[in-house]
Amino acid sequence: MHNGALFLDRDGVINVDRGYIHRSDQFEFVLGIFDLARSWTNELRRPIVVVTNQSGIGRGYFDENAYADLTRWMCNRFEAEHTAITRVYHCPYHPVDGTDEYRCDHPWRKPKPGMLLQAISDLALDPARCAILGDRMSMVADLGEAPVLRQLCLISAPGIPDARPFKLELGFAAVRWNRRTVVCPRLTVLGAA
Repeated sequence: MHNGALFLDRDGVINVDRGYIHRSDQFEFVLGIFDLARSWTNELRRPIVVVTNQSGIGRGYFDENAYADLTRWMCNRFEAEHTAITRVYHCPYHPVDGTDEYRCDHPWRKPKPGMLLQAISDLALDPARCAILGDRMSMVADLGEAPVLRQLCLISAPGIPDARPFKLELGFAAVRWNRRTVVCPRLTVLGAA
């Protein structure tokens, strides 16, 4: 395996998290996400993979078709910005609030590593050359439990009103991101970009 990927959470990283977003008119892209994506896909020539919990499906707030339509629209916007999302994985389940078949403790529901492990298998990725970008530690807290994922990094910035660019060294690639960071293993803040 030689491929590295950037795993992105959707709500709070790609778009402003306003809760259970399922239409394009609700979707506001986070400032700087396209710059980050272009840097990763065009300069580093590595894939972006989205891994997102979407319990709004399981709770009955919207259906799989609405989610699929929004995902197509989002991916088309990335293409219009001269970058691409290679694959999107989602988990519609919730262990307590899911309805009917959506009520279960599914291995894909973050913080469990199921979606990441599936992507690593599907795309023949080398986990040591991957990073994950999330907006909350709780969303990826258990990823370190899977030996294959110990070297993934988290960059997090919940609710930072005075966001400014930073250049980050991920051990294998430098990327720019417009938010402050929580520093985790293998991640060094080099300063303002």
